[in-house]
Amino acid sequence: MKLVYVFDAYCGWSYGFSPTLAEVARRRPGLSVEVVSGGLFTGARRVPIREFGYVQGANAKISRLTGVEFGAAYDRLIADGTFVMDSEAAARGTAALRQAAPERAAELTAALQEAFYAEGLSLSEASTYRTVAERAGLDADAVAAAFASPAAAAAARADFRRSAEYGVEGFPTLLAVDGERAAVIAVGHATADQVEQRLAAFTAAA
Repeated sequence: MKLVYVFDAYCGWSYGFSPTLAEVARRRPGLSVEVVSGGLFTGARRVPIREFGYVQGANAKISRLTGVEFGAAYDRLIADGTFVMDSEAAARGTAALRQAAPERAAELTAALQEAFYAEGLSLSEASTYRTVAERAGLDADAVAAAFASPAAAAAARADFRRSAEYGVEGFPTLLAVDGERAAVIAVGHATADQVEQRLAAFTAAA
């Protein structure tokens, strides 16, 4: 069995789910976690953040439910409403980090979202991935170069297709996959205990 975590780096609920995913990984150190970018803000949805008037209210709710914090630098970044959340760029960066350390994909995903939501670093800038890579002890030059590469763009498109093939309609979505069997374990928000209960039920149904 493995977990497939379909998220979007620019999704606040995905940010809020990071502590749950980290706790599940801590409890189940042998369980593989694959990270897939979902592509929330692409195409017609790639617009200035002012177009999403619910952002601040949603963030407050996410904080209450999950305990994650949205930093002052993030608030400053989005304050004038012109910042554009580009999920294709974020998916390229996610792919670059994932390529550098596949077994640490969930950890690096959390660090990437921390860089945006706590520190206000744009996920469209190579420098952000350089920073995340350096902190994680990875080859920062290689990660920054990979972010701009055609291979990362192809990986982003493949992730979006995979998300669609799984039928994912909301982010984050956590799936349990065992051979041909797959089940949705969580969508949006869940505690580690709830995830554990659902994983146990999935295993028992095999």
